[in-house]
Amino acid sequence: MQAPSVGGIRLPRGSGETIRLARGASLADFAEKIDANPSALVQALFHLGEMVTATQSVSDEILELLGSEMNYNVQVVSPEDEDRELLDSFDLTFGEDEGVEEDLEHRPPVVTVMGHVDHGKTRLLDTIRKANVREGEAGGITQHIGAYQVPTVLEGNERLITFIDTPGHEAFTAMRARGAKATDIAIVVIAADDGVMPQTVEAINHAQAADVPIVVAVNKIDVEGANPDKIRQQLTEYGLVAEEYGGETMFVDISAKQNINIDALLEAVLLTADATLDLRANPEQSAQGVAIEAHLDRGRGPVATVLIQRGTLRVGDSIVAGDAYGRVRRMLDENGDDVREAFPSRPVQVVGFTSVPGAGDSLLVVDEDRIARQIADRRNARKRNALAAKSRKRISLEDLDSVLKETHQLNLIIKGDNSGTVEALEEALLGIDVGEEVELRVIDRGVGGVTETNVNLASASNAIIIGFNVRAEGKATELANREGVEVRYYSVIYRAIEEIEQALKGMLKPIYEEVELGRTEIRALFKSSKIGLIAGCMVLSGVVRRNAKARILRDNMVIAEQTTVQSLRREKDDVTEVREGFECGLTLSFNDIREGDIIETYEMREKPRE
Repeated sequence: MQAPSVGGIRLPRGSGETIRLARGASLADFAEKIDANPSALVQALFHLGEMVTATQSVSDEILELLGSEMNYNVQVVSPEDEDRELLDSFDLTFGEDEGVEEDLEHRPPVVTVMGHVDHGKTRLLDTIRKANVREGEAGGITQHIGAYQVPTVLEGNERLITFIDTPGHEAFTAMRARGAKATDIAIVVIAADDGVMPQTVEAINHAQAADVPIVVAVNKIDVEGANPDKIRQQLTEYGLVAEEYGGETMFVDISAKQNINIDALLEAVLLTADATLDLRANPEQSAQGVAIEAHLDRGRGPVATVLIQRGTLRVGDSIVAGDAYGRVRRMLDENGDDVREAFPSRPVQVVGFTSVPGAGDSLLVVDEDRIARQIADRRNARKRNALAAKSRKRISLEDLDSVLKETHQLNLIIKGDNSGTVEALEEALLGIDVGEEVELRVIDRGVGGVTETNVNLASASNAIIIGFNVRAEGKATELANREGVEVRYYSVIYRAIEEIEQALKGMLKPIYEEVELGRTEIRALFKSSKIGLIAGCMVLSGVVRRNAKARILRDNMVIAEQTTVQSLRREKDDVTEVREGFECGLTLSFNDIREGDIIETYEMREKPRE
């Protein structure tokens, strides 16, 4: 069979076989799979209207386009499938309980507390765990994820419940979605005096999408205007029908501030878990879990809050979470006490990672450090390629000219106190929409203080550094001042979003609109050896101004579009403008004028953006 030709370039011809490529693969990766010359693929894409280098990460669409030209079925492997294949290559599995039925033991339910901002979610957790984290939060908004285990008594037996605290501000949608996936039961907190709000609906949607049972905590029943029955009626629209109305959802009226009915809420959680869920795990297998949060501690290095989902995590285990790996050097519980073993549903802080894992990354125990490092390195390479493909702007031959012109781009470097917050802030900033004229690009992000390396990168790429709940380290401030790098510090996320949006709008080119000044009729023409053709005019409406732009109309047809009023006289005096009802003499930069022509003067004014 003859090889296909694109632009005169001979390409290898497939027979419809499937080629599997990782997301963000390059043309060199594609060429290696089909035993072809990468330069031939580069030239072929050029003739198809795409400009790509051989080693550049490219999008799924480009890989599929090229594959179809050569009769290959290109299958781009999703990150999840690729990760599964990666673990399979090391004879590892994730998300499965190993062993027989007898090996499974009951574990505590993992509960996520969700709800609208200011509805008392953090106050409820304060009351439950008898610790006040709310006062340290900027603006009273929880900006970090934490996990805590609390004991409660049901039918005379002491039982444990694990709580995951997810932030309530709308910018933390991604983190809250992860919280719902890592959880067994969701408590949705609604203020009895306020009702269902947008983030309440969002929380319900996340929980229902993850197929998680919901317990509704109707808070602030002690506040004037509280109406718990109204909350029950409102929630029937979202498929949550109270047990007293014949439904399956448990509603508990509470006051987090006055510590009213908190025990009843904990009992409702356990009753819901016992009635609807089979919460069992094998504590004897190698530990698997999820990184709820991670940050860089000055004294201890990378620290991750990890929720163990199955198996038992022990000090000394080799671990990998996302593209971070290490060995468990120390484990701490929510009170700061050392833990030697962490059983299923137990949240612990793990010290020993070589880098900071991402919020929501899956944690896995492997046999040795070498395997952990290999898995992390492959994941890291895959993430870099996928990110490069995502951030690469497609350049076609048609729009090459416009791309080569100056583009307005705001480069940002984001540093925060933990990975979940950095991710949420980046997602919120990239969601700012100011049109296609200005591009926002996050060139680096990380956990910890602003370093000299960050400042040097910002200086080289004209970037602004955003520090969220962190400050510059050591000589970084001095270097930033010397290099003229702007470092902005924030502790409330929507203030950062607001200021960056204003900065982006400030980079937009001004929009001008035409404003008509007046209409003037030419009544007579005079020739001057010094000045040229002078038009004797009557101002019919508005004003005529010297140096104003003008267009000439003859029989209501435009005969000259871009002309200028060069000089303007009223009787013998030079003037700047003449108003309606007065006569004047003027000269134009366009000389093919006649008596009866209309001069329409206008100016271009900057239009404020909405």
